[in-house]
Formats: sequence, C-alpha cells, structure tokens
Amino acid sequence: MIAPKKTKFRTTYLRYNRGVANKGTDLFYGEVGLVSLENAFITPNQIEAARRVIANTTKRAGKVWIRIFPDQVMTKKPANVRMGSGKGPPEKYVAPVQAGKVVFEIGGIDKALASLALTKAAKKLPIHTKLIEKE
Repeated sequence: MIAPKKTKFRTTYLRYNRGVANKGTDLFYGEVGLVSLENAFITPNQIEAARRVIANTTKRAGKVWIRIFPDQVMTKKPANVRMGSGKGPPEKYVAPVQAGKVVFEIGGIDKALASLALTKAAKKLPIHTKLIEKE
C-alpha cells in the first residue's frame, strides 16, 4: 500500500475537500489521462487496484503516472467510546481528489489501448471520471 514514509505529526486536521482543482488539471507526462469529475477521498487500496488493472491491460507496456498520493491521515475513535478525550488514532491515509484533477496518465502506447486500460481502471475508483487526450 502507498503511504508516507514519515510525517511530522501523527494526526492532522482534516482538510476540506470541496471546489474545483486549480493545479494538476492538464496532462503533463502522458498522452491519455483520467480526470475526476467529483470530489472524494481515495484510499491506497483503490489506487493500487486501478494501477494493477492498468498494468494487466497494457501488458506492462508504456509508462503509467499516478498523479495523486495518499498523504492525509484519517482518524477514527473506537465504537462505544464516550465523547471527549481527544482525537482517535490514525486509521488510514487518503488522497483528497477534487473535481478536474488528473488521477492517472499513460504514455508510450497507442491511444486505443490506453483508453481501454483507463476505462477499466475508472471502475475501481469511487468517483465519476472522464478520459482526456493530448491535442
């Protein structure tokens, strides 16, 4: 699973995940990309599942760029615990994704195969997405 190697603090404030992305909205590395159409927190398991589908579909040809990283910690208090007594322990890391953010990019293979791989990968993500291509 993808997670930060080291963090300055064990828990952080939960950032709001609303609005439209300003950065990371254009293709930078590859020729075909997958863009999110809504805001969500994506877990490392979902990123890894999509990456595996892309690798299997393309037969590991070309190059894949993952443009998101799960660096935000989500905490959770145990069940049947009274209110107060601080924040809960870290449960998992998530990647906050805003609408318009490029999630995956593929380059070095033909566009039909890349589009097929990204379409399959989109089914593994909890958000609505669309494909974009470089002009």
